Amino acid sequence: MPRRYHDYLSAGYFRIGRAPVNTLQRRQFLLRLAILGSATALPSQLLASITSAKPQRSAFDEDTTATMVLEGIDLSGKTYAITGANSGLGYETMRVLTQHGARVIAIARSQKKAEQAVASISGDAIPAVLDLGKFDTIVDCAQSIRQLNTPLDGLICNAGIMALPQRELLYGIEKQFVVNHLGHFILINQLQEQVVAAPAGRFVILSSLAHQRAPATGIQFDDLALEKSEYDAWGAYGHSKLANALCSRELARRLNGTSATSNSVHPGVINTNLGRHLPWYMRVGGAMFGWTFMKTVEQGAATQTYVAAHPQMKGINGYYFADCNIDPGETPSMQDDAMASQLWEVSERLTREWLPSKTA
Repeated sequence: MPRRYHDYLSAGYFRIGRAPVNTLQRRQFLLRLAILGSATALPSQLLASITSAKPQRSAFDEDTTATMVLEGIDLSGKTYAITGANSGLGYETMRVLTQHGARVIAIARSQKKAEQAVASISGDAIPAVLDLGKFDTIVDCAQSIRQLNTPLDGLICNAGIMALPQRELLYGIEKQFVVNHLGHFILINQLQEQVVAAPAGRFVILSSLAHQRAPATGIQFDDLALEKSEYDAWGAYGHSKLANALCSRELARRLNGTSATSNSVHPGVINTNLGRHLPWYMRVGGAMFGWTFMKTVEQGAATQTYVAAHPQMKGINGYYFADCNIDPGETPSMQDDAMASQLWEVSERLTREWLPSKTA
């Protein structure tokens, strides 16, 4: 398939409500899509300079669902917070975690959406509200979570936006970088004490294979508005997803010596409303052919559910996961500890007003 279309599929999350096909069928179909060309190969490097032992390979793969990941596991007494819990992967993750006894703080952009999501499941969930593009709301949401006076066994940074067709700025910075990275950066810092206070708290930050579309030089520290060159929707999205992975990497380093961990995740290619900004032909392509090579939402939520809640992930810190296993699809920037450290420091400066005083 052409590079641009492949990257769109690799970066997005598209659900079409069809039954999954097996791995062989999916691969055969991709090979036969002559009009779409050939798929790109993934780099082979593994994440370096980690702060924990390498995890065992799990028994799960790309066809595993979130429900399968937690089969036989009791999460009673555990509490998780999930951004974007009102739809798509966040909703399915919330549903499965509560189904296994966990309490979930379901965070959405509006009170109505959060309440509707909570009301639609039978498990224990609490609605909460923030807008990742409005930093004051993040601080308010974190304060309301802290008032629950309970440790967080996991903070799942799931929400985001993708491939905005035109450059937009928030706080003088490109919008996808603000929403996908800086908003979650504030929330992570605001709730870090709650996660560290849990017996084995976990940060799970959604990155994407689209990090490969980030500029070859990595994070554009001298041009976070992305105004010095022609705007590219996928390049900007990849830039934000690289930031997500590097944020998790630096957070993992900073958590060393505690019982808490941080890992990043590529959920897969799934059809959700994250693709609402895509060109019509991409949405049509996903609707017509997606069932042959896209994951269902149930499958897409598996990796973040695994990393957040499976016992096998206890103590595993500083990795990038896809299909419930360490993923080899990183670029050199994904392994750049100096870039990760610089990103953290720059993010602190940019969000100082909204960080806890001890962090700022």
